[in-house]
Amino acid sequence: MPRDRQKPSEAEKAQARAVSLRRITALFAPHRASLTVVTAIIVVSAAAGMASPFLLREVIDTALPRQDLTLLSWLVGGMIAVAAVTAALGVVQTWISTRVGQEVMHRLRVDVFTHLQRQSVGFFTRTRTGEVQSRITNDIGGMETVVTNTAAGIAANLTTAVATIVAMVALSWQLSLASLVVLPPAIYFTRKVAGMRREIVAERQRELADLNVTIEEGLSVSGVRLSKTMGAGSHQIARFTGSSARLIDLELRSELAGRWRMATMSIIFAAIPALIYLSAGLPGSAGAVSIGTLVAFTALQNGLFRPLMGLLSVGVQITASLALFARIFEYLDLPVEVADPARPVTLTAPRGHLRLEDVTYAYPGSDTAAVAGVTLDVPAGSSLALVGETGSGKSTLAALISRLHDPDSGRVTIDGVDLRDLRLDDLAGIIGVVSQETYLLHTTIRENLRYAKPDATDAELEAAARAAQIHDHIQTLPDGYDTVVGSRGYRFSGGEQQRIAIARTLLRDPRVLVLDEATSALDTSTERAVQRAFDTLAEGRTTITIAHRLSTVRDADQIAVIDHGRVIESGTHTSLLARNGRYAALAG
Repeated sequence: MPRDRQKPSEAEKAQARAVSLRRITALFAPHRASLTVVTAIIVVSAAAGMASPFLLREVIDTALPRQDLTLLSWLVGGMIAVAAVTAALGVVQTWISTRVGQEVMHRLRVDVFTHLQRQSVGFFTRTRTGEVQSRITNDIGGMETVVTNTAAGIAANLTTAVATIVAMVALSWQLSLASLVVLPPAIYFTRKVAGMRREIVAERQRELADLNVTIEEGLSVSGVRLSKTMGAGSHQIARFTGSSARLIDLELRSELAGRWRMATMSIIFAAIPALIYLSAGLPGSAGAVSIGTLVAFTALQNGLFRPLMGLLSVGVQITASLALFARIFEYLDLPVEVADPARPVTLTAPRGHLRLEDVTYAYPGSDTAAVAGVTLDVPAGSSLALVGETGSGKSTLAALISRLHDPDSGRVTIDGVDLRDLRLDDLAGIIGVVSQETYLLHTTIRENLRYAKPDATDAELEAAARAAQIHDHIQTLPDGYDTVVGSRGYRFSGGEQQRIAIARTLLRDPRVLVLDEATSALDTSTERAVQRAFDTLAEGRTTITIAHRLSTVRDADQIAVIDHGRVIESGTHTSLLARNGRYAALAG
């Protein structure tokens, strides 16, 4: 097994065992009316279907021996009418139950996606991207049959089984007792099969998640570039092949788990009619049961096999699907680390006065604070530069300012209001972020820009692009603003991607701008072009700039030198050079 294969933790196993059936049934609560209609249709359909054996008995015992053509016509017509009615009711039942199931699936997908959207960046840095995708697609998709068919299947099979048993007793209670002796072993075997299927399904879903991770890492633009430059293509193929091969084994085990037990039950059910015929022909019982009753009873007994096995199969499916529900509920139960406040404050006309007051923050699982006791005051419209060595805490401060994390102690405020008291959407409109890792969607330039402001006009898009100094370049493209940027924007250079990202940020018109090492990966000439766009973007805004190249921050109103998460120096470029301290050493 590959070393990156993740085994289930004890917590995962415990959660899979602890999934509540009440919580699963609660998913169907909004559809009570539809399910009531389905149940009523099932009851009517089952009751109508039970008329056929009695009609058959009358055909054999009365109409045929008497050669009563009129009675025979009525009986045959009744049999055809019963079949037509049950078929029509079956279509309506299928439509309603499928619609209910799909709406439940839709609600689950939306709830999981929405809840994951509310998770902090920390969750996504700890979780494999392919794992998240697998929960939404494979796990929820794997539940589709259970969610869509379970409620209707239970009701239909249970009603049919009960009606069939009642009809069998009405025909002959003695034969009914002989037929129902199969139930105890059937229930026992089914419980054994269900436990086996549940364990296999859980393992299969974990393997599917690993397969998704391999696809995400191996077939993304970045993954393909890495694979080709490192000569790792054969390793990636071997990794994918191994995961896919393990899925073959798991799928086979899932399908065949307990199949021989079910085959045994099929044989037993098939043998019972033969035994009934044998008993009816024995000297002591000959003539006790009419031929019509015998034929009608065996027809009912054969008909009982389908709903009983259906009920048992549904039980197996539900038990096996608990592993899927456990994985979905695990994500739905994740606490939201950075959430909207219960009573949000609204800033009607934000000025952009930013303050960090004794802010301390440590990443989960770390014993060392990434930021410790930082206090900074950035007046509205002024600029602050954060400098320091790699790992000093600069980007963590930027993440706290844009509320990607919440401080463990202290607070960050805008115009005196704690960021935790603002709605996240409102905060995103006040604070704009441009980072080194520019992310462009695989769509047109126009739609990439509108991601920031869906209702932006074409004139607004062009104005933002002009300010970001990318409009002229876009105009030279054959499709202009309708040019598809490609996966992650790889059709454009780093500087062009950065300027598109600046234009996108400009559309939101934020009062506070965070530039997190936004030019560190660019060459000098491209950096100068992007810097001019930044200068336009920063006009009249509060600006926090993080940069390795001190030439880009020397004109900042104040510069803070960060070391091991603390501010060790602050001042202007000139005053800091005069101190001949850490900043002067960095500048040298």
